[in-house]
Amino acid sequence: MDQLGMSPEVVDEKTLASAVDVLREIGVGLPTLSQLANPATIPQRQRDALKGVSPDEPNAANLWRVHWYNDAARTGLADTPGYLVLPEALTGVKARIIVALGNRFPMIGAHKVLAAYGCLVPRLVTGQFNPRAHKAVWPSTGNYCRGGVAISRILGCRGIAVLPAGMSQERFDWLEHWVSDLTDIVRTPGTESNVKEIYDECAALSTVPDNVILNQFSEFSNYIVHYHCTGQAMDHIFRDVQSKTPGLRLSAFVSATGSAGTIAAGDYLKQQHGARIAAVEATECPTMLSNGYGEHNIQGIGDKHIPLIHNVMNTDVAIGVSDRGSDSLNLLFNSAAGRRYLIERQKLDPALVDALANIGISGCANIIAAIKMAKHFDLDERHAVLTVATDGSAMYGSEREHFEQRHYPGKFDEVNAGEVFSRHLQGVQDDHLIELTYAERKRIFNLGYYTWVEQQGITVEQFDMRKDQAFWEGLQASVPAWDRMIEAFNERTGAVQQ
Repeated sequence: MDQLGMSPEVVDEKTLASAVDVLREIGVGLPTLSQLANPATIPQRQRDALKGVSPDEPNAANLWRVHWYNDAARTGLADTPGYLVLPEALTGVKARIIVALGNRFPMIGAHKVLAAYGCLVPRLVTGQFNPRAHKAVWPSTGNYCRGGVAISRILGCRGIAVLPAGMSQERFDWLEHWVSDLTDIVRTPGTESNVKEIYDECAALSTVPDNVILNQFSEFSNYIVHYHCTGQAMDHIFRDVQSKTPGLRLSAFVSATGSAGTIAAGDYLKQQHGARIAAVEATECPTMLSNGYGEHNIQGIGDKHIPLIHNVMNTDVAIGVSDRGSDSLNLLFNSAAGRRYLIERQKLDPALVDALANIGISGCANIIAAIKMAKHFDLDERHAVLTVATDGSAMYGSEREHFEQRHYPGKFDEVNAGEVFSRHLQGVQDDHLIELTYAERKRIFNLGYYTWVEQQGITVEQFDMRKDQAFWEGLQASVPAWDRMIEAFNERTGAVQQ
């Protein structure tokens, strides 16, 4: 098949027919990618079906909320995706740092549910996944597997979450509530950086014929859904800010690499605005920066390898952020002493300070990286740096407690808050930052060989074809074909009515 298995054509008609039967029986309709990119185009009947449905319940209607345009209550439709503009009084830079809010997505309060949907739908509509017979295996460092379990439950099939044992307790609490069987939560050794251990477990699970591995790090549909849906949402956010600040220029899109799904939005923004694309990783595990390795706690960004779906040759900057910074901001933004310091001593708007609770650990890391970007390129008030908060602070209460106990055993107070504010916001330097030359891009690209060719069975030819931007442009251009396949599937189920 073309594009490493991502061709919009039926692979198995028998399996497809079974999937159609299942979704017809349970009455589940599938939104197209373009409808999720522009929810105003969702049929009124589907929008009406959402009335009275909680965004946190396993109801098939919530598939139509898997987009960036949910309002703050996550029940209605917003004109513009949710975002914050961080002022110079907080960041120390004149450039406008804009943070898109991912915690408005349904069921998991994180935008990874979009990636999970985007990865499963192509398997459904091409006859590669039968909800009646198959189990969906979701390898992840936390949010993607939660999104996968949610999508699986809606489709009436079993979803298996594979994630490191050291992830936040809140993730496991959520999973225990959502899985149909506790054995569907598979804990692998280590923490955030131990992605290979996840792959090894998936290799073992793949020996069971009914298990279908949906690896976000290598599923190109993850790239496609973020390029098309997240890219357009980020563009809409920037244009909304620009409308209030004429002449504002989008200088950069900053994103922790993770599975390299979200950073695909950077390709869209570069095409629309000429924005630089900055990839973020932990300095404790500097894979892109120096072929390095290690452990860190910026939960949700993975490490020690280069995802297959990362368009490395179109990435402009690599930035390292220490987990000490992201953990510190998580405590500053969500403790009584921290909030009091920001409001009373720094005179920040209380509404803004309250809104910082919408930013999780990886979002804090992205903000630090955005500040580094602004300082390195001398960006001023004419420039904007756009980044993403994948989830909110709700997933990290236990992490805040552990961090406070380790570093502030006498209790985190306003003096400590001032130190964190000075060091991890106002005092951020543009260290651990590389402007990627062509040679540097090739070095990072080549690092992926050891994971994907030597370990995961990708051929050298398949691996190398990703150097050419024509490969990625082919993926981008495939959205209309995928939409037609989803529409054809819906026509067979009869589950979507205008």
